[in-house]
Amino acid sequence: MTGRSLLSGALVALCVMFMQSALSAPFVVGSKRFTESFILGEIVAQTVREAGDVDVELKSGMGNTSILLAALRSGEIDVYPEYTGTITREILKTDRALTLDQINDKLAPMGLRAAIPLGFNNSYVLAMRSDLARQLDIKTISDLRRHPSLVLGLSHEFIGRADGWRGLTQAYDLGALKPRGLDHGLAYEAIAAKKIDLVDAYGTDSKLSRYALTALDDDRQFFPSYEAVLLFRADVPERFPRAWQALQNLEQSISQSTMLALNTRAEIDKQSFPNVARQFLETKKKGVTSVDTQAVSFMKFLFGPDFWRLSGQHLFLVLSSLALATLIGIPLGVLCFYAPRLGQLVLAITSVIQTIPSLAILAFLITLLGTIGIVPAIVALFLYALLPIVQNTHAGLKEIPSSMRQAATALGISDSQRLWLIELPLARSLIISGIKISAVLCVGTATIAAFIGAGGYGERIVQGLALNNTQLLLAGAIPAAGLALLMQGGFFLLEKHWSPGSKG
Repeated sequence: MTGRSLLSGALVALCVMFMQSALSAPFVVGSKRFTESFILGEIVAQTVREAGDVDVELKSGMGNTSILLAALRSGEIDVYPEYTGTITREILKTDRALTLDQINDKLAPMGLRAAIPLGFNNSYVLAMRSDLARQLDIKTISDLRRHPSLVLGLSHEFIGRADGWRGLTQAYDLGALKPRGLDHGLAYEAIAAKKIDLVDAYGTDSKLSRYALTALDDDRQFFPSYEAVLLFRADVPERFPRAWQALQNLEQSISQSTMLALNTRAEIDKQSFPNVARQFLETKKKGVTSVDTQAVSFMKFLFGPDFWRLSGQHLFLVLSSLALATLIGIPLGVLCFYAPRLGQLVLAITSVIQTIPSLAILAFLITLLGTIGIVPAIVALFLYALLPIVQNTHAGLKEIPSSMRQAATALGISDSQRLWLIELPLARSLIISGIKISAVLCVGTATIAAFIGAGGYGERIVQGLALNNTQLLLAGAIPAAGLALLMQGGFFLLEKHWSPGSKG
């Protein structure tokens, strides 16, 4: 009886601990990798933070719809700003226009819901330089068929979407036009430099007026309505009641002109996303109308309030993946030397991995692991770091004279003792050199982690690309380069200390 009581008590305690852990979980907000989504993510996060009953974590610029949807379904995030047109076409895979109630009926089996219409419609548009549109007499999307030589620079997501270029070419018979894939932020610079003639954009994009672009009339009404809403896990209102109540206040609070003004503050006035969101919420709450457009110096960008957080995240990604690559890479290098046939296969596989684009590996790992964030980022960096360590370990062992091995055998030293006491110490200079190469490689490659919400200096680079903001790009690239130099210097000192002629 006492044993049963103890067991029951332990189970109750575990349940209480689990419930407390669940209740203390942070409210995680995600956003996509373009200006408007960055701003809306900040508005949602700051609104919940002001409610004051839960910790808030914001994962900005996580990538495209598929990545955010995977994060939502796996529980990596709780909510992110989305558009009804994207939900119907990309998530629900239907061409029919759906009401919000119909959308929620179809989202229910996924454990998701959409609610809180924010108040504006941000449909896709195709835009050209105004002077070229007048010169060629192009006013509608249908008119593009007469000009197959036009150079299109479209975002990669738009090219692959059913409600983007794939569907548009069928609806308008535009198969003769061949688009180039460009980052959305860089496409504007390209069209301004007359390298391309047409871009995809959003109805609330401030750069349409900045670059004197004309939005073509969607004369066949292809693009669905893109009403901005919040897409969230169905249990969010129950798990975070006060936060959810605070979010209700955002309903119909952002008009088309307001969203355009917010985008302009970020893209034209070069204000940070948190500041733009804060100004909006202050305006909404207090009726404040003044806007701080003071320029931000580069040093403030570089050593901003997020510097230490991003530095910690970047260093954790690098050290974790490097440690894993070292623990596995050195034994693989030994295997390559002592089992040459198998070793050739190992070297071939690790070499091929180096040729696979980093974003392709991330996409594959997200599907394989069923999660986003730190785990797939570390696995990807580990895979990239393997080759130099395996190669250098193999090369270091190969350089040891065979006479030294024969002498060790003659002295009665076992194979394992010879490896640990003689061969690896003699090969350590080359092994350390391989680890150094991997470390520097990891520092640079770790910037891609921001594309799947794993943080690091890549967050600034992603935001800089979205805003075409050179200062923000450099504020992410320079610390990464500095960390790479520190890594290289540290390994140089280690190699010097452990070199054959050193006292150590």
